[in-house]
Amino acid sequence: MSQIKSVLKEDRRFEPSDEFRKLARIGDFETYARMYKESIDDPEGFFGRIADELPWIEPYSKVLDWSDKPYAKWFVDGKINACSVCVDQHASGPRRDKTAILWEGEPGDLRRYSYAELQVEVSRFANALKARGVKKGDRVAIYMPMIPELAFAVLGCARIGAIHSVIFGGFSAHSIRDRVEDGGCSAVITADGGWRRGKVLPLKAVVDEAIAGIDSVHTVFTVRRAENTVPWQDGRDVWMHELLAEVDDDCPPERMDSEDTLFLLYTSGSTGKPKGIRHTTGGYMVGTYLTTRIVFDLREEDVFWCTADVGWITGHSYIIYGPLANGATVCMYEGAPNQPHAGRFWEFVEKHGVSVLYTAPTAIRSFMSWGDEHVTKFDRSSLRLLGTVGEPINPEAWMWYHRTVGEERCPIVDTWWQTETGSILITPLPGAVATKPGCATVPFFGVDALVVDEEGNEVPDGAGGLLAIRKPWPSMLRGIWGDDARYEETYWSKFDGRYYFPGDGARRDEDGYIWIMGRVDDVLNVSGHLLSTMEIESALVSHPSIVEAAVVPRPHELTGEAICAFCTIGPGFQSGDELVAQLKEHVAKEIGKLARPADIRFAEALPKTRSGKIMRRLLRDIAAGREIEGDTTTLEDYSVVARLLGDEKA
Repeated sequence: MSQIKSVLKEDRRFEPSDEFRKLARIGDFETYARMYKESIDDPEGFFGRIADELPWIEPYSKVLDWSDKPYAKWFVDGKINACSVCVDQHASGPRRDKTAILWEGEPGDLRRYSYAELQVEVSRFANALKARGVKKGDRVAIYMPMIPELAFAVLGCARIGAIHSVIFGGFSAHSIRDRVEDGGCSAVITADGGWRRGKVLPLKAVVDEAIAGIDSVHTVFTVRRAENTVPWQDGRDVWMHELLAEVDDDCPPERMDSEDTLFLLYTSGSTGKPKGIRHTTGGYMVGTYLTTRIVFDLREEDVFWCTADVGWITGHSYIIYGPLANGATVCMYEGAPNQPHAGRFWEFVEKHGVSVLYTAPTAIRSFMSWGDEHVTKFDRSSLRLLGTVGEPINPEAWMWYHRTVGEERCPIVDTWWQTETGSILITPLPGAVATKPGCATVPFFGVDALVVDEEGNEVPDGAGGLLAIRKPWPSMLRGIWGDDARYEETYWSKFDGRYYFPGDGARRDEDGYIWIMGRVDDVLNVSGHLLSTMEIESALVSHPSIVEAAVVPRPHELTGEAICAFCTIGPGFQSGDELVAQLKEHVAKEIGKLARPADIRFAEALPKTRSGKIMRRLLRDIAAGREIEGDTTTLEDYSVVARLLGDEKA
């Protein structure tokens, strides 16, 4: 089990254009290499210079304290407020009237907030929290749709030193309850409802069910959004708009220690209770500030759209904290990408002049399946940079993104990172690093990334192994809320505390580029060979008939595990035995007979969460003929699973 076999072959390479290089913040590989070396050899000097660009309330005494491994401290003794970094420094300067947040609701309503207006809105939100007794160190759960008030709530908590715990607006009452109880939350901020696929989701009602009997929650703040009828508990529940009318616009930001907790964000695996990932203030702000500026080559005039939900780490880091720390114009969109038509995203790009687009491979594959005409009928000339996030992107989806969306002129930054890492760790720099379809390429500054075997020894170039990180970085998690033992066991025990282990497989190629091969627990063991599901999925999607694929194992008495592929067919193709045979031969030709699927099953759609991630756990149960186990409340559409189960029974 010491090595994952890499079978993906990809030789295409795309250099940054001379035009892009000329204007880029980092315009050649030599500059990247020199800065990277300095960041590894002298992280204190490197990150100290970056940190000094932020508005500290009180200077730090030391950049890094790594004496209590695996617990890092960054910018020791420094005092700073994340809300001041994102809002106040711009509201009192030349960006005062610049648009900070540009928002569009699913029904088509629009709102814009300048940095000066954002300061007022956030200060009033902060004062509303204080008026109900929320104070520094309290935990506040936030369960809201993608509306500007979600950003106000997050920044309002940061302003007064309350610890926010944003819960994705598609989670069930049970999931909310787990997170509220684990964090010991004293208040919840929600909305009456939110729009999704033309319908109102009753968020307040879900919160009421979730917190029934939890005595620690003294207040439920409710934002009016959808005008739907909501249940009400007098004394506990307050309308936010009524409370905001009673408070003033001035709320001095709290002095926060660099290592004070800024937020909790829960992650859940297939088993076990959710983990409350704890991020602190100073290091997280430095990490998100720097990565936003450098990875996205951010310019003053950019209109930056990260399509994630703030309920995920991508939304925290690249909708709110990173872009606003840089004084950017940030887009927010409330609804689904195909409501009311399949070109809604591209209509948004045209309407608002989006220049930097950051989205997920799953969304890209959905756009592919809907047809190019929904993209090409809208003007995308404003786009200058594209990005991907959330999971490894298969090369064919990368190429479609490059050709169809970016018109072969926009660099693509394929980024790897996690909730736990806080900010991007492996990525191309768009003006300096040549890209390869499906490859995250090189480590970001300060990220000492290795590919190792089970014993922690580096593997040869080209061989598959385990991704490991040797040194601390500023935005790294500081632990799991209330469970230090689980933090040490989950992330540091694999290599006896020598490396941080993110749980992903990877390989390093002859150019030193790192290819992410997906979660180690998504690996197939076929006849003793460990194969990456991502690589087999990439081979399937490279066939012209397939727009999306998910590969899972099923038990096999001879080989241990057999490869089972669930595939969605593109327009103009028909499922059947002939296509199954073609696909099996295609995979064998692309990456070898070892990876030939034993089963190929066709599905109109694959089961996904509302964040767009395929729920392979459910597909493993279906492939093995087992009953579906575990929570399915985060599914976007349960009928997808029902249809697959129906096919199975048939």
